Amino acid sequence: MAKTSKRPVLIDVAAAAGVSVATASKALNGRHHVNEATRKRVLDAAEQLRFTPNPFAQALNFPVTGTIGVLTADLSSRFVLPILMGVEEAFGAGSTSVIISDARNDRVREQFLLQTLVAKRVDGIIVLGADANPRQSISADVPVPVVYAYTPSVVETDCSYTPDNAMGARLAIDHLVARGRRNIAMLNGEPRYDAATERGDAAVETLKNHGLGLVTGEVLYGDWSERWGRQGVQALLNSGLPVDGIFCGSDQIARGVVDELRNGGISVPHDVAVVGFDNWELFSTTSQPPLTTVDMNLEEMGRAVAEELQAAISGKPRTGNHRLPVQLIPRESTASLARGAGNPGA
Repeated sequence: MAKTSKRPVLIDVAAAAGVSVATASKALNGRHHVNEATRKRVLDAAEQLRFTPNPFAQALNFPVTGTIGVLTADLSSRFVLPILMGVEEAFGAGSTSVIISDARNDRVREQFLLQTLVAKRVDGIIVLGADANPRQSISADVPVPVVYAYTPSVVETDCSYTPDNAMGARLAIDHLVARGRRNIAMLNGEPRYDAATERGDAAVETLKNHGLGLVTGEVLYGDWSERWGRQGVQALLNSGLPVDGIFCGSDQIARGVVDELRNGGISVPHDVAVVGFDNWELFSTTSQPPLTTVDMNLEEMGRAVAEELQAAISGKPRTGNHRLPVQLIPRESTASLARGAGNPGA
């Protein structure tokens, strides 16, 4: 009996074109994240092999299933949870189900979870990081749209959403200056994080625009902890510098600053006004006095990312890093020198 020739399948096209199966699938279906040279190579390979897509396979792989995958770096992170709340709120009003997978900062586990989400035929994936440092892209490895939240992709043609850290620093410095503070220091977090350097650089630039500079001459970097806040204040007091305002890179640092100033008999906000960053209520509202701080609007980010993914699934993807506005939340740790303490809205 004559041997029947094998019908070419997608994996054959991918091999002939020298690309992954996911890339071949995207190229053949006109999807995003495939450059024109690669697309042409795949189409040429398909033509040479006389490849005809299997209608049944297409029906399995590409119709909307009403399921979204969320791949988190660390589900326990305080930055992840509010974004997830926004995502679930945005999708919860309709018929979309959300599958949450926690990679626990393990790249091997992440790859396994990614394969699992694709196998479940999710319509799209949200990649949710725990810090603002850019991460490697997964978009070329999966046949569905991907949007990155909080942690941006290193690939410019991906779509990412991050908080506007520079805007937050500008709001904080403008607020301190408006409260009559002129001798301002900044106690920041770890410089290996983009969030810290973006906030620090913007603080310096904003002070310069006011005709001022940091009283210390430079941003003081440490870790994201109350301990560093206390140590930083001690260093400022020992220096003898005339500090009347302190901008902190996080609420944890700010909480340590406020406690150490109070222990030293220095009034907050009458003698020194303090601004934090994050609006982490565990620290910002329980501090004595409560902290003026910058809120990154993370739930709003979750809603925006969900809407963006829905648009991409509908064939309207966008690219680039979209920085979302943040807002200043005034509380008792800042007050106008003219009006005194206890009037954060002054």
